[in-house]
Amino acid sequence: MTTLRKTALFLMLLVATVPTLAAEGEHPKLIMTKAGVEKIRAELGSVPLFDASLQSVRAEVDAEIELGIDTPVPLDYSGGYTHERHKRNFFIMQKAGVLYQILEDDKYANYVRDMLFQYEAMYKDLPLHPKTRSYARGKLFWQCLNDANWLVYVSQAYDTIYDYLSAEERATLEKNLFRPFADHISIDSPQFFNRVHNHSTWGNAAVGMIGLVMDDDELVQRALHGIPFDEIDTAAKDNDGGFIYDKDGRAGFLANLDEPFSPDGYYTEGPYYQRYAMYPFLIFAQGLHNAKPELKIFENNGEVLLKAVDALLNLSDADGEFFPLNDGQKGMSWHAGSIVTAVDIAYHMGGEDPRLLSIAEAQGQVLLDDAGFAVAAAIRDGKTQPFAKASVNLSDGPDGTQGGVAILRYGDEDLTLVYKYAAQGLSHGHYDKLSYSLYEKGDEVLQDYGLARFVNIEQKGGGNYLKENKTWAKQTIAHNTIIQNETSHFKGKYEIGSRHHSELYFYDDTNSEAQVVSATESNAYPGTELQRTMAMIKNRNFSKRFLLDILKVRSDTKNQYDLPFYFMGQVLQVNFDYDTPSTLSALGKKNGYQHLYVEGQGSPGADNTKFSWMGHGKFYTLTAVTEDSDELLFTRIGANDPEFNLRRDAAFMLRRKAAGDTIFATVVEPHGSYSPVSELALDSNSNIAALNVVHDDENYTAVAIEDLEGHTSVFILANTDASVTTKHQLKIDGRKYHWAGPYHYSGPD
Repeated sequence: MTTLRKTALFLMLLVATVPTLAAEGEHPKLIMTKAGVEKIRAELGSVPLFDASLQSVRAEVDAEIELGIDTPVPLDYSGGYTHERHKRNFFIMQKAGVLYQILEDDKYANYVRDMLFQYEAMYKDLPLHPKTRSYARGKLFWQCLNDANWLVYVSQAYDTIYDYLSAEERATLEKNLFRPFADHISIDSPQFFNRVHNHSTWGNAAVGMIGLVMDDDELVQRALHGIPFDEIDTAAKDNDGGFIYDKDGRAGFLANLDEPFSPDGYYTEGPYYQRYAMYPFLIFAQGLHNAKPELKIFENNGEVLLKAVDALLNLSDADGEFFPLNDGQKGMSWHAGSIVTAVDIAYHMGGEDPRLLSIAEAQGQVLLDDAGFAVAAAIRDGKTQPFAKASVNLSDGPDGTQGGVAILRYGDEDLTLVYKYAAQGLSHGHYDKLSYSLYEKGDEVLQDYGLARFVNIEQKGGGNYLKENKTWAKQTIAHNTIIQNETSHFKGKYEIGSRHHSELYFYDDTNSEAQVVSATESNAYPGTELQRTMAMIKNRNFSKRFLLDILKVRSDTKNQYDLPFYFMGQVLQVNFDYDTPSTLSALGKKNGYQHLYVEGQGSPGADNTKFSWMGHGKFYTLTAVTEDSDELLFTRIGANDPEFNLRRDAAFMLRRKAAGDTIFATVVEPHGSYSPVSELALDSNSNIAALNVVHDDENYTAVAIEDLEGHTSVFILANTDASVTTKHQLKIDGRKYHWAGPYHYSGPD
């Protein structure tokens, strides 16, 4: 092959594999480029997933065009007609715009243009939204957040029909609609715009994207860096919404890119809001890459946006549903449109990771733009590899030192532990240090409650957060962690919780028999230090892996400790006597206790308390080391909830009174199954004969697990030295144990 031909071939390959950029001044340039559109048009009909996505979107938009355009006067909260209509409008405008670019059919451009001019006629005289609940009211919607959603999508629509419009039409829209809209959610609402929070990310992206389309660099710079503090009205500075800058006093998109993410890509608010924020993060980044490549936005902060997509996908169960840490609605999954966007852009901009293609296949759709086409073409060409999830420890905080979230699991995800030892998580954080939830094959075994909100269901508080989110869901008692003296961690106060985080003691997922994570918390209760170590153990004498939990408490005072287990299923059997009241009453008066009914109360009948339940056709047994003076409580959520805003979920609770230094050792043991078809129960009983704390002092804690065949396994924790090289020895019941590192596990003898 000649040198000239080699050079030509190289250039062809380069064009095929490197994401295209928009030439200066040309449109579209946000999520589509002229070169990208030409490539899409050239291959229509030969890329199955893209073609199917196009057909689906076209049918959806055509149906909306047939209905006609409706831009009603704003009246409602989330879930109401006017809210949902304006929300539907911005989705459809964006989709109609990309259809115009791909199909070159003027009816789609006309539809976008006509709707934009209806909004232009309305917006000039539109007052603030009549609903006054928000700290930053919008005009089309009850909060600026939703106005920002509108502008993020409509910016894309405007970009796609920019050249279709006349110069006069563009000038009118920009003067009367887009510039005033951008000013309202930024200059007029600094308490919304100048924060480090997912709300502000949407606002920054909205202002920046419309600025890119309009070639208005002042708007772009405002989006990237926030509003200078000395330019903000004094009255606005005192707004109840407050300002939450990053640690260096910055605001804007770049601050939001740096501060909430850890180096591992974990977003401090939790996966539910990470999912929500990834759309503006990535869609604006795509626009910046195309229009301002010199910013190298995807290289920012160690390529954190690309890492964030990988982290978020790992923060899901076997069914792809995100773990409901902090405020999080259960059932949200990687099938959400924002994750379609995240996967497509991450593949297109992040080196074409073939594992992402398997997620895109599961989603069954792609974006109708350059990124979505790249994904669909790669799937067509057979480049897909599975996205295999393994154990992972995700740090929290911008420098990765503010705690984190550990996920222990094996390749089949038959048992998955989610252990939270993270920072507060901004305003969406819950007061639940060292809490955990447990899953088997995507089913909840021990649950995290999530949020108290019926999102976009108008009948329930206008679709917004309910008061029970503060009185219950955020409180410590709502989680599987320890509560001291019926008081939430940090007294349930945001300003205190925001100053502290738990500390990782060690994490090890390299042992095929025992994956372990351990963390400490010394600020939740002054004078009390908590250390919780969780080990997922594979034992040849047990049919399934089980979870060992060692919670060590050191305290200067005597206290009451409650340790709840929010089990999912039906109680089967216990090994203790208990009483059930004829009339239900609340467990306490505040800090979430007012929402728990006491359904039963007993005391241990042996050194081990056993509690068995069945859920999702599988059996589980909790075995706990208990003391004679412990109380055992059956509780259920629902007290002092006259509007039935809370789920009536149950919990089993260990209560220990007048204790200083103490230890809770428990095992959650999955076993067996039940088929309602064959009506056959298999392996329905626990395999644990005894669970004992066989050694406990300042330096070491050891727990022995004896199975029904008389074989014993031992787990030993070095309480004060997490070095992997330190050598230890300990004599227990006449037997010497030697090991190196923070823990030792020996299987059945």
